[in-house]
Parts: sequence; C-alpha cells; structure tokens
Amino acid sequence: MDSEKDFLENYKLSDYERPSVTADVAAFMIGSEDSSNYRRNPENKLMLLLIKRGRHPFKDKWALPGGFLNKGETIEECALREIEEETSVLPVSIMPVGTFSEPERDPRGWIISNAYVSIISEESVKQVGRDDASDAQWFSVSFDRSDSGEYHLVLSCGDIELRARLAEEKTSFGRTRFRIIESGGLAFDHAAIISAALTALRAEARNYDTIFDFLPEKFTLTSLQKVQETIMNINILPANFRRMVSGYVEETDEFVRGEGHRPAKLYRRKS
Repeated sequence: MDSEKDFLENYKLSDYERPSVTADVAAFMIGSEDSSNYRRNPENKLMLLLIKRGRHPFKDKWALPGGFLNKGETIEECALREIEEETSVLPVSIMPVGTFSEPERDPRGWIISNAYVSIISEESVKQVGRDDASDAQWFSVSFDRSDSGEYHLVLSCGDIELRARLAEEKTSFGRTRFRIIESGGLAFDHAAIISAALTALRAEARNYDTIFDFLPEKFTLTSLQKVQETIMNINILPANFRRMVSGYVEETDEFVRGEGHRPAKLYRRKS
C-alpha cells in the first residue's frame, strides 16, 4: 500500500473543478434621528452599509462589501479586509450567516460566497467608497412579511430606494434561507444574503447579549430597549422590558441629563 507521502506526491488538485471563493459582510448599526421636539426621544433606525459597485458585473448597482479570498488568508480575514478596503469601516467581530453556493448566483462563473453579519458602533462610522467600490452609504432597513407570506426588504438612503421581494425557502439550525422573487436593484443574490443576515441578527437579539454591541459602555434602559425594538421590529412595554433585562444589567452611580428631560440612570452590562 502506498504511504501518505506517496499518495500526496501523486495527487493532482487540478483534476477537480474548483470554485472561486468570496466573502460578503452585512454590517448593521443603529442610527438615530434627532428630534426638534425635546419631549420626544430621537427615532432609532436600523442601518445597513452598502457599496455602489465600480466595476462590471452589476456596475453602479448597490451591493454588500465583499470580495475574493486571497491565497494564504482565512475566509474571516478576507471578510474583514474587504469591508475595510471598500468602506474604511472595520468591524470588531463578525458572525457567520451561511454559505451561498447556487451555481448561477454570479454571472462570472462558479463563485461561492461566505456571508457574515456584523455590528458597527455609530461612533466608528466614516465610510467612503474605495477599492473597486465607487461609493459607500448607510441605508435604513425595513424587512417585513406580508399577509401573502412574501418578505419585503426595503433599503433607503436619501432619494435612493431599493425594494426586493423574497420567499422563505427553509429554516434549519436557526438560520433561514430565502429565494429572490425581485432583487430590487441589488447586485448578485445580495437581497437573499441581507434577508438571511437580518433574520439571524433578530434571532440573536432575543438573547440580549447581541444588543449590547450596539451601545456604549454605559447606557440608559430606554436606549437599550429602543435598540432591541429597532432590531426586532417589535414594541415592548417598559415594565416588561425592565423585568426581562434585570439579570443582564447593573446600575451605575451616574446619570445622563438632557434638556427638558428628567435625569436618567445609566446602566452597564453585568460582568
């Protein structure tokens, strides 16, 4: 019997078809709109970072930051490198969403995408279009299921509005996959990737640990509640929310004061 050394010496990787590999990142943040009425809290919006493609295919279409795996790097390193190169934003961490491997998902050929979701703090945002992206912008996100069972993904930035329609394909191990009915002007299969990333993010937000990543070290319970409501697209009674998060937070001796508002106690994540 041949040894492993002999086997490897005669093994030809070129005998097998090999796809190209890419990484795409759905990076979210909570953006706030200041209200001119001090009696009203600023409106929170879930935002997604998109780039406008500077090259074919899908030139001038909006897409997730991402690109091809380089020799000698991990797929996670590729994801972080690509988003920084294209937007100048570098996430602290990323979470896998899934692998997208439909044979015709990319018109250039057999290209598999590994998708990730990430959370960006509002303070660290300074996006600019770089590398092969001609522009980078934050889009507000709306993602809902209609009475007919279709999912509607709406991404808005100024006068730009991207509307995609999707159907749920299957859910397994807490991850949902989607089939695109209408791409809404998004490149590749990114409408499906974004929908899967949003679903995964909402599932993680039920456990509270994820929502702390959207907040500074010290925060009010109102801001914590607004972040979870914004991610999950739900409303929670304040008394119920305080009871649910009591095991995850601890009081500090500090307060935040704002014009027209009573001082609010600051909390932090329980260590």
